[in-house]
Amino acid sequence: MMIKKLAIYLAAFLIATWFMTPFVLITLAALTPPREFYRWPRPIIPSRFTLETLHRFIFSYKVLESTLNSIIVALMTIGLSFAIGLPTGYALARFAFRGKDLLKLLILTTRMFPIMVAAIPLAVLSIKLGIYDTLIGVAFVHTAMALPFVILITSNIFASIPKDFEEAAMTLGASRATAFLKVTMPLALPALTASAIFTFVISWNEVFAAAILTTLNRTLPAQVLVSLDVSPMYFKFAGGFFMTIPALIFILITRKYLLTMWGIQLR
Repeated sequence: MMIKKLAIYLAAFLIATWFMTPFVLITLAALTPPREFYRWPRPIIPSRFTLETLHRFIFSYKVLESTLNSIIVALMTIGLSFAIGLPTGYALARFAFRGKDLLKLLILTTRMFPIMVAAIPLAVLSIKLGIYDTLIGVAFVHTAMALPFVILITSNIFASIPKDFEEAAMTLGASRATAFLKVTMPLALPALTASAIFTFVISWNEVFAAAILTTLNRTLPAQVLVSLDVSPMYFKFAGGFFMTIPALIFILITRKYLLTMWGIQLR
């Protein structure tokens, strides 16, 4: 029993180390003084930590504006994805109708084609609709990318919640909508939060469509891609470090719901 527990802890430590090592190295490089960055051999841990590179990066490349754009686009993507995905997932989980399995397959097939294939048609369509170089135009594309996952995840979530709970509430006088909001949604909230995190990460990390569909109102990944192409290496590390911070903050805010899904209660 002790050996099994030690093996689990060792596996968890190795997995955590595997995922945390790139972030730690990027953080150390972003906090290294520029003059020390090209010293050879450059130590992994700098002789002193400085915010000089981050300060110059933030105020030289319109980072704050593009970060706000990314946050707005990600939140709009979550809102649009859940506004469409929640009812669709609920219908797939609760109702039986002809073509249900085919509909699930068609939803998955939307992810068969890479975004690069649809780049030019998307740009032409956004120009015709008058939403080119707007945040809502980028949010629509990100919603199309995240929606299949949201629909399938939410349908599995609602299918795992016994239908008897809703029926019991309706026998006590609640409507189906009330039973859904008062009974099903609280039970599904932890798993839905995990789906929201997944949607946020998809939108936050997407760069190709954002770079194609915007010129002035760029999201942070698109701004970093365009601005840091020929910049010094320490600016690129600063950009990589800065891109991870908002996503980490969002996950920390929603972590209690994510942990609740696994039966872990935060004190």
